[in-house]
Amino acid sequence: MLEVRSLAIPDVKLIRTSRFADARGYFCETFRRSAFADRGILQDFVQDNQSSSDRTGTVRGLHFQRPPFAQAKLIRVISGSILDVVVDLRRSSPSFGKHVAVTLDGESDEQLFVPKGFAHGFCTLQPRSVVFYKVDQVYAPSHDAGLYWADPALAIAWPVTTSEALVSTKDQTLPTLDQLSSVFE
Repeated sequence: MLEVRSLAIPDVKLIRTSRFADARGYFCETFRRSAFADRGILQDFVQDNQSSSDRTGTVRGLHFQRPPFAQAKLIRVISGSILDVVVDLRRSSPSFGKHVAVTLDGESDEQLFVPKGFAHGFCTLQPRSVVFYKVDQVYAPSHDAGLYWADPALAIAWPVTTSEALVSTKDQTLPTLDQLSSVFE
């Protein structure tokens, strides 16, 4: 069974799948195109990505791709736990510049659907956190972009400070929201 719930920004969805357990462990169907389509998620996912972060407090993001290679994402955690954050970058949206944050872990069978027009990032809450996500556009380095994760204007309650976080050099130098040129209308 697939449960889909809209979050504070309604286009962002929290998805729960059913887990079937027995003495061997469990089985879980994480994606079936027809079941997602029946609930209004019509993306044709074309690439799967996986990241592993060894340390608690690792921050990845906030990332997005510029059109015409903008990506919708379906994110789940295989092991560990993360605070997953998405920021609305659609200038015409009433929630422009606002964010939603959810905790995802390897035990909850929850996934986060992020439509095009959002920046996405996360912070690991446990060591050895493994994140798996589907995207509906291939990675296009020339359209790769991002937003500074600790921009005070975003008011994201990250579980780490800027001095505690393990962040890539690239992510430390991304623009703030007010420095970002219009990307999504």
